[in-house]
Amino acid sequence: MFKKVITVCILSFYTVFCSAQQVRPSKSSEIYREIKTLKQLPKVLYLAAHPDDENTGLLSWLINDQNVETGYLSLTRGDGGQNLLGTEQGAALGLIRTHELLEARKLDGAQQFFTRAIDFGFSKNTTDTFKQWDADSITADVVWVIRKFRPDVIICRFPPTAAAGHGQHAASAVVAEKAFKLAGDKTAFPDQLKYVNVWQPKRVLWNTFRFGGVNTTAENQLKVTVGQYDAQLGMGYGELAGLSRSLHKSQGAGTQSVAGIRTEYFSHVIGEPAKTTLFDGVDKTWTSKGNADIDHSLDKIISTFNFNNPDNSLPALLALRKKFMALNDADLKRDKLKSLDNIILSCAGFMGEVVTNQAEAVAGDHYNFRLNLISRAENPVVLENVKWLTQSESFNRKLSKDSLITIQHDIQIPADAALTEPYWLAKPATNAATFSVPNDTLIGLPEAESPLNVLLGLRIGSEKFQVKLPLSFKKLDPVRGDVVEALRIVPALELKFTQPLYLVKENEDLHLSLNVKVNSNKQFTKGILNLTYKGERLGSADINSINGKDTTIDYVIPKTKLAAIHSSRLQLDANFVADGVTYNKKQILIQYPHLSSLQYFVPAAVTVIKGDIQTKVKKVGYIEGAGDFIPEFLRIAGIQVEVLKDEDFYGNLDESGENGSQSKLSQYDAIVMGVRANNTEKKLGRWMPFLWSYAKAGGNLVMQYNTNQDTTVDQLGMYKFSIANKRVTEENAEVKFLNPNHKLLNFPNKITTDDFKGWVQERGAYFPAQWDAAYEPLFEMHDTDEETLQGSTLYAKYGKGNFIYTPLAFFRQLPAGNVGAARLFLNFLSAQKN
Repeated sequence: MFKKVITVCILSFYTVFCSAQQVRPSKSSEIYREIKTLKQLPKVLYLAAHPDDENTGLLSWLINDQNVETGYLSLTRGDGGQNLLGTEQGAALGLIRTHELLEARKLDGAQQFFTRAIDFGFSKNTTDTFKQWDADSITADVVWVIRKFRPDVIICRFPPTAAAGHGQHAASAVVAEKAFKLAGDKTAFPDQLKYVNVWQPKRVLWNTFRFGGVNTTAENQLKVTVGQYDAQLGMGYGELAGLSRSLHKSQGAGTQSVAGIRTEYFSHVIGEPAKTTLFDGVDKTWTSKGNADIDHSLDKIISTFNFNNPDNSLPALLALRKKFMALNDADLKRDKLKSLDNIILSCAGFMGEVVTNQAEAVAGDHYNFRLNLISRAENPVVLENVKWLTQSESFNRKLSKDSLITIQHDIQIPADAALTEPYWLAKPATNAATFSVPNDTLIGLPEAESPLNVLLGLRIGSEKFQVKLPLSFKKLDPVRGDVVEALRIVPALELKFTQPLYLVKENEDLHLSLNVKVNSNKQFTKGILNLTYKGERLGSADINSINGKDTTIDYVIPKTKLAAIHSSRLQLDANFVADGVTYNKKQILIQYPHLSSLQYFVPAAVTVIKGDIQTKVKKVGYIEGAGDFIPEFLRIAGIQVEVLKDEDFYGNLDESGENGSQSKLSQYDAIVMGVRANNTEKKLGRWMPFLWSYAKAGGNLVMQYNTNQDTTVDQLGMYKFSIANKRVTEENAEVKFLNPNHKLLNFPNKITTDDFKGWVQERGAYFPAQWDAAYEPLFEMHDTDEETLQGSTLYAKYGKGNFIYTPLAFFRQLPAGNVGAARLFLNFLSAQKN
């Protein structure tokens, strides 16, 4: 199972998945819990749809109080959500949330699983969800996880009904019940049986809840008391759950650590009903499996465990290992041996790492690595041999207690080493809602195991162990201290355009000037850089020498070639050809303080949008919200953008001694508030009166969507309106213009229904439900068979200026290069120029 601090990678006769870059011992209190977990045979699989859907309070209790191996299966990686940290969306956001989940699991101790399902955004029911997801393939993935993890109890977070509040939530319950019925059927998904055996859980339960005004609990349901104080943790399980859940930072999911006990409720779904406990009818002990001697051995190890000297338990643990090796149940033996070997190495105080000073490496190149080893046990650990990827070396060297050994070794990265990237992003998705996985046995894993490992042969007592140490990068950060991360394999040459989007206005000279940055990780004496559209070359440049980072190549695509492309949105591709090899990858590198560096690759391409795109504004003030691409888009459109700070509102005094902020704001043709600014900018309460004054004096204030969660101010507009969780999730939903002659729909761009074609994921979310009569709604739209909504954009004249509230999803459409969305948004900014 995943350890609570850092996972230990061990090979006995099987492969253990590992994402940690070091083998490190657990704390003695954690070792003690892991030994108690060896006594418990039940397993629990918690199942929901997204990162942060899991009940971390229940997970923490199951693992730390009941000492039951527990996993969380999230159908998706949260790709369709919003990002409060930066501008990443889609696959990049899913990668961030995957690793936030892994960080959370390190705290609460659960394992983490996923299916291939892509989070395509909010859906209102299972019918909508299964239009996107293939129910059979998602069910197959859940069956695979059940057969591999072998849980006795499956707990769903949501029901299959509207009470789930989200179509993907409800779909997770539908899939769970189907998978329960099929996991034990050898005729279902028979290809899986080459790797795993059928497995039939005992039951499926629904963990009922109180969310907001919805209460699905009842006193006749099965009840469990959780949240108890744990002296070894120094906190209650509810407090631990708050810390774990708060690691979902990209969602702004900070959660209180609540002390004290509480009751969890469970409703029966399918299988054998539970009357008194979650584990009714489940074999809980080794004795019930006919292995009373293992129970007796574990009882003695637990009763004599020395928290100051955990290595005192090594002789008994090594003897227990021989008993595990004699088990007939291969699956049970595999699981328990994995946990026991982790415990043995932790009791020995063993630490191992293979590190270099380089963060990135190129296949085929040589790098100097340091193998650092140490043991803190009186009973010596013996290093018998080391396999340096392909070369083996014998040592037969005892690790003296608490003495660090460092062995230097030159390692050549294999010439065929794959680029470092998540396995689910290595190939294009099979469709908009399912990842393509290169190897079916990877399904379920949060990450693939590192393919580049040094293999240690160790001996402790008479038992032999093989320990995998992934090739890693280590540096000393002046703020964070030691930073150890995965060594990232990168191409010998990477390409990227200097900006993510180009805009060509048809009313201007129709040519395109763009720049490509060439980042070489080795020296190239010559090559050719090509620019193509749908495989047709638009231009090329001969390069005589490249050696280093950020060599910029300028291109100008002439008017004739652009005019011949009859598309308002086009993708241009770049590639570099040298020595018969074509390089066409762009690195996506994601770095946040709470995560290790994350990397994947996409084609070296750029989106170009062209059309009749007019703007009449020159300078815009911007209030940052959650991650938003719009300031960058406006700069690409030739508009000067200044991000507003505290001093811009009240930091300057005019000649009379009065606050001069109004004159400061008056220089802007428009002021735009970023998405969810009322949820993220805590100074907004002080700023709003100045913004209202700005509009009243003749300014143009454009506000994007906000939610009702963790708001800074209660009244956002000069006239009242109330935000509701109302949205249009169908990106192609029909849009009706309530007043086609409205200035926002005619200046400087004439907006038609064509401008709403090609939108992605959704029309918008958190539409106002009620508003003052001073507001004029611009559009009417709705999802299939649902009520008509008019709150997608509200306009009000205020004094000499304008106020616009628009929860339309511009933050998704503009990065996607949607011309119609660009034209409409620029109209909003130009309202005061008309």
